[in-house]
Amino acid sequence: MASAGLYPELDEAALAQIVNALESGDTAGLAPARAEEVDEARARVIFSRVRVPGEEGIELDGALWAPTGDGPFPVVVMPAPWADLGWIAYVAQATQLALKGYVVLAYTPRGFGKSGGEVEVAGPLDIQDGTAALDFVLVNSLNVDPSRIGFLGDSYGSGISQLVAAHDPRVRVVGALSTWGSLFEAFYENDTRHTASVDALRGAARNARLSERTQWAFEQMQNGDGVSDELKEWAYERSPLTYVERLNQQNAPIFFSHAWHETLFPVNQTLELFHQLTGPKRLDLSIGDHSSPEMTGLIGLPNRIWSDAHRWLDYHLKGVGEAAEDSVISEIMWSKTLESHPVWEAAIGDPVRFHLTGPADGATDGGLADKPQNGWSTVVSTGTDTPATVADAIIKTGYAEMAGKPKTYPTAQISRTDAAVWTSEPLTETAKVRGIPRLRLTYQPSTANATFIAYLFDAAPGGNASLITHAPFTTLGAAPGEPIAADIELQAAGYDVPAEHRLMLVLDTQDPFYGDANEPGGKLILSSPDDNPSHLDVPLA
Repeated sequence: MASAGLYPELDEAALAQIVNALESGDTAGLAPARAEEVDEARARVIFSRVRVPGEEGIELDGALWAPTGDGPFPVVVMPAPWADLGWIAYVAQATQLALKGYVVLAYTPRGFGKSGGEVEVAGPLDIQDGTAALDFVLVNSLNVDPSRIGFLGDSYGSGISQLVAAHDPRVRVVGALSTWGSLFEAFYENDTRHTASVDALRGAARNARLSERTQWAFEQMQNGDGVSDELKEWAYERSPLTYVERLNQQNAPIFFSHAWHETLFPVNQTLELFHQLTGPKRLDLSIGDHSSPEMTGLIGLPNRIWSDAHRWLDYHLKGVGEAAEDSVISEIMWSKTLESHPVWEAAIGDPVRFHLTGPADGATDGGLADKPQNGWSTVVSTGTDTPATVADAIIKTGYAEMAGKPKTYPTAQISRTDAAVWTSEPLTETAKVRGIPRLRLTYQPSTANATFIAYLFDAAPGGNASLITHAPFTTLGAAPGEPIAADIELQAAGYDVPAEHRLMLVLDTQDPFYGDANEPGGKLILSSPDDNPSHLDVPLA
């Protein structure tokens, strides 16, 4: 049976079978490669389930892998993802690390599975639990090297790993897979609530024990129009970006992985943390969605992200292998071509400006042109969704993207009453979108509160399109009818738009992924005044 929630492809029963085999030696039913690993681990590693004393007297459920033989061995602590199965998600990866000569402790964060306490969403108690878990390893394991300690986690465990490293100077290296930099920006982008993300987290934690403050925070993010200072403080306290100076003082090498179309923790907020870090760092960007690029590695299959994470640990904790020459690796949609660059600045293209123009005579769509054409305006009714959406389903759509089957958008079915559309001329050569597109747009909301979403599409000659990137935007408490000049960063993208295709910018006012601040009967008047022309800057390599 697959584990529900954020890991639809993760087979909990198969992972539990590996755990049972490590304990009993019965490898019947395991794939040959897994059975061979288990046999080798039972000969060279002592595996045991453990209860780790956490903060405030609770216990954390965990497992310890202790290699036998000559040491001392480096240590890797692995806080589990946001899932009921807890540390079992790591059984394949932890076993492989132990066979390479690491003492590994994997544990389930408080409030999940068989751990005590309540879910605090990477709060101060989770940080203290991480330090307590490290203390447990050092006290209860022989032949460990306290000067060589790493934290490695996926999703929820990745954020906890970064936060523990910011507060505990013993942590010398971090692996943060499908992670976040700013929890506030991840859940509240451009004043727009990421309601689908919060719904997904609450659904995946339906069997967990949420603290009263966690329930309050989720309720505020789902249902509130504005954001209180208390909610901002809650999110900042749980954001690695808040502690970037501490991380820089630690100079701990940090490995990141992320997906271009991440729906849970959009990529820009992680990029901001990556920019501000001054120590050794690496970023792997992939096709997919939250944790999906790493999923095959969680069940023990070959996986580029986990292999890179292992190499990162090997070099920085064991001194084996070579330092990564390139700090940014990008998997380009949809070719899966890998591009390597020494720094992010070398990975991005130069901005090319497309001016938003009004519709030609008899047409409904405006243009994306190389010269400005100002003085036009167009009206969009708010409150009705169109086929322009982020995805069919949070996370699951990412698996189709990984298989080379991105969501197809029928552009002719996008209502021009409920959306505005601007289209470029057919491209004469492939447009390599690399980086963060930026939209400057002047609009007049007819009501005090308004939400819209800007989508950038790759439109094929037949009329269907694929999503390159997008961003939501919300105005709260505006003066109705007064023009507003918005500067909007769309999420970063690595995408090749083929020759003969067109760039298409679509703006509508509803998306099931986001909270809707629009008021009944509202309208948006979009324009391009002479003194502030509307335009789209697309970074092209």
